[in-house]
Amino acid sequence: MPSPSPADPGRQVAPGVHRLGDGIVDFYLIEHPDGPVLIDAGLPGHLPGLRAQLAASGHGPGDVRAVLLTHGHPDHTGLAATLHRAGVPVWAHRADAPLLARGPRSALRLARPERSMVPYLLRRPRAIGTPLHLAREGGFASGAVPGVRTFDGDQRLQEIPGRPEAVVLPGHTDGSVAYLSADRGLLFTGDALVTRDGLTGHTGPSLVCRGFTHDSAAALASLDRLEDLPASLLLPGHGDPFTGGPRAAVRLARAHGTR
Repeated sequence: MPSPSPADPGRQVAPGVHRLGDGIVDFYLIEHPDGPVLIDAGLPGHLPGLRAQLAASGHGPGDVRAVLLTHGHPDHTGLAATLHRAGVPVWAHRADAPLLARGPRSALRLARPERSMVPYLLRRPRAIGTPLHLAREGGFASGAVPGVRTFDGDQRLQEIPGRPEAVVLPGHTDGSVAYLSADRGLLFTGDALVTRDGLTGHTGPSLVCRGFTHDSAAALASLDRLEDLPASLLLPGHGDPFTGGPRAAVRLARAHGTR
């Protein structure tokens, strides 16, 4: 699928919801009468695309009402420091707040993956394109984000436009979450469930492979929490939207297993 260029507004995937990023890393801008909300914050190189999308509705980065992070890995937090300096509140699960406070180079040490990337690269050498892409787009050079606003368990975030519900899904990181917008039928799954794995090359609903996942057994168990959520469209951190609903996505992810 052609991905939007960094200077162009993102693709609308649902009414008032725009998919930003580059087709390898995805994040989302939700329009709301009370102001726009971001789910995840992409990579630093995605700033022109975010600016363009905000400008299309008469906004600038400082008008974003909140950034809701699904987890603290650097490919999802790249613009968080920039937006935080502009006065935008950044939210994350308490368990992942230390990943943000210490900056992107510490994140993969604090939430160390179960397995080295080396076996994946030996099996599929072109997979090196994924980490190289993250580096080229500034993924390991963005700033730390102190003072993140945190939550502990499942809860509706009352002060955020649209009142999304945080659903805790530990495994990919200890503080991985999804955000449910039940009134719109949307579930933003981050990396708790994706439809594209850059290391293995797999497409379709799955867990992220162990080369990027902290605790794959916990991630597999967390899929139970997704099955019955009231959503018709799943919007992951990597890969295309999935229209089959949570139960079908979970069934496919379980069948694929951990890799």
